Formats: sequence, C-alpha cells, structure tokens
Amino acid sequence: MDNKENKKEKTEKQIIGDLGEHFAANYLTSRHFVIKEKNYRKKWGELDIIAEKDSELRFVEVKSVVTRGPVSRVTLLGLLLWRVSCETPYKSNPNSVTRETASRRDETSDYFPEENIHLWKQRRMARAIQTYLLEKRISEEKEWQIDVIAVFLDFSEKRAIIRHLEDVVFDIEIA
Repeated sequence: MDNKENKKEKTEKQIIGDLGEHFAANYLTSRHFVIKEKNYRKKWGELDIIAEKDSELRFVEVKSVVTRGPVSRVTLLGLLLWRVSCETPYKSNPNSVTRETASRRDETSDYFPEENIHLWKQRRMARAIQTYLLEKRISEEKEWQIDVIAVFLDFSEKRAIIRHLEDVVFDIEIA
C-alpha cells in the first residue's frame, strides 16, 4: 500500500489548529523568540510550542478560531499571502485564564478563545511541562512561564489576528 493512501485527510479542526500554530510560531520568531520544539506530545499532555527568549522558557498554548469565511485546504503558497496583525491583550485580568467564557460571539473583540483552556487541559499541560523539564534535564533555577496565543482566522480576507497573553496563571490545584 502506498504511503499516500495510508495518510488520513486532516479534519477541519486540525487544519485550523495547524494554521494557527504556524502563524503563532512565525509571530514568536519575528519577536526574537527561538522555537525549541513544536507539538511536544506525551500520553498525558501536549505542548503546542516551546520557545525561549532572554534565557526564559515559554510554554505556549495556541488557541485558534475561524471568524469568517469557509475553511479551505491551504497550500504553503497560500500561507505566504495571508496578512497577519496583532492585538494588545484585552482589558480584563490578562494573567488569569479560566474556563468561564460567555457563549461564542462573532466579533473577535468580544470572544476570547484563550479562556477556553479547561481545567483538564491545564492539568495535562502542567504534567507535560513537568515531563519536559525532567526529560531535558532543565535546572530548577531556569525561569519559565506559560503564554497563550489566540489566533483569529478570517479565510474570506486571508487575514489572521494574533493576541499574545504572556505569563498566564492557570486555576489548577496541585495535589
């Protein structure tokens, strides 16, 4: 059987996630972050992007949402034609990411996909971070933080808006 026949087509959710992570990684690189790893996966959790800047590790969770237009299979050439802009963090407490989110709204200024990092996801991320630090033998003195990047994809305009929240605090209890 041919390798091409073995590969499954990506779902719409996977296409959106991949595209969001692509734009998030490019955004970080343009701001002098060094991407150490992408899609670090373990059975108990995943980290979308691990980056470093000024000797500080950043564990970045990327949340992507489509704001307008039909999702299409985007080629690399298509990626080059997208316009990307950035927003400043929203006015509520930028250091708190909780599960409590109002229902989805159509306007990007009112919808915060980064608030949809549920408690189980926070716990899975915490375990993945602990594993990464141990596996890579990173010193306990090494500074690190969790960032969240929200990517709003407008397929009709081929435009992406990125919102970067730095040093977020998760609402998790460690047993």
